[in-house]
Amino acid sequence: MTAPLIDDITRPVVRLMPKANARAIRHGFPWVYANEMVTDRRTKALAPGSLAILQDELRQPLGLVSVNPNSKIIARVLDTDPDAQLDHAWFVTKVARALKLREQLFDAPFYRLIHAEADGLPGVIIDRFGDTCVIQPNAAWADVHLPMLAAAVAEVTGIKNILKNASGRTRALEGLDDASGVVIGAAPEGPIAVTMNGATYMADLIGGQKTGLFFDQRPNHEFISRLSNGARVLDVFSHVGGFGLAALANGASSALAVDGSAPALELAAQGAAAAGFGDKFTTRKGDAFDVLTSLRAEGAQFDVIICDPPAFAPSRQALEAGLRAYERIARLAAPLVADDGILGLCSCSHAADLAQFRAASVRGIGRGGRRASIIHTGYAGADHPMLPQLAESGYLKALFFRL
Repeated sequence: MTAPLIDDITRPVVRLMPKANARAIRHGFPWVYANEMVTDRRTKALAPGSLAILQDELRQPLGLVSVNPNSKIIARVLDTDPDAQLDHAWFVTKVARALKLREQLFDAPFYRLIHAEADGLPGVIIDRFGDTCVIQPNAAWADVHLPMLAAAVAEVTGIKNILKNASGRTRALEGLDDASGVVIGAAPEGPIAVTMNGATYMADLIGGQKTGLFFDQRPNHEFISRLSNGARVLDVFSHVGGFGLAALANGASSALAVDGSAPALELAAQGAAAAGFGDKFTTRKGDAFDVLTSLRAEGAQFDVIICDPPAFAPSRQALEAGLRAYERIARLAAPLVADDGILGLCSCSHAADLAQFRAASVRGIGRGGRRASIIHTGYAGADHPMLPQLAESGYLKALFFRL
């Protein structure tokens, strides 16, 4: 028996069931599912985001966790030290360690600063846009501690403005609201221009998707841009022009951006104009499946096509339908690729692993009447680190085929 911890006096104790895998927690797995924890009346009464000491079935401490009785992920490991204090210094240490890596990676302050569990802050996403950061507190504990987290970010980075984005799908699963707003400073008056891979992207931090820009695709944008000199490019699910604008920056002859959002396409057009590519950039608003079908009927051909859809399989329940959607996108896009052209297919679905996504993509290409070889497999950039014990943190897959 170990001596009782001092924090046992002030913090509740939660305990794993005998069937739970305590070894996985000790080896770095950061989540406890609801069916793995003893959920007595006292545990169920804990307010979402409460701190507690996690013990194994033998009452040995495993660490400090946050608890949300309303979530399937009932506990998230915050620190392996059960005595850890979530004070200002604790947050400063986490943010400073994350910032050190980003400053090694990038010359300009535009990147993902915090990538949730892999940066030691479960459920927390922070993207940096110069002197403004956008925080997505997607877990109850982060929502509760948002003021302290924001203060630490401001101190470590020296930025002036911090916004809260509450649009994340997982917030609903945590029982949280969708109220976004300003935490520190002020919101920018308009889109922020972000330069990556020679292209200019206009990020709407208030009304845009997620935090306003997807930094994760940066290395994949760079890869496709090297194959796009002189190419006719089709960027499907383009958002604010991610792949298309990068291709134009590296000499593409033209780029057509397809998206269902008129505001996103307007931002893409602004980015093209800002970089001097306005005369080579066109947009087409509509459902991607419908537009691809129409383009084939029109006899259109492209040298490079990239399809970067939203998560078709955001959960295990949606996996089969999601894989069919990925297959369908590949089937519709493949006939539009010129001989010896490039088809890039992306998935940000946690539930679909690389092998499943690759199989669906290959089936779709084959059913589109084409043969292909894979020339590159891409992932999220290094500012989106992956926690080895948590497969979900390696969500992004990008397959590049030569047809």
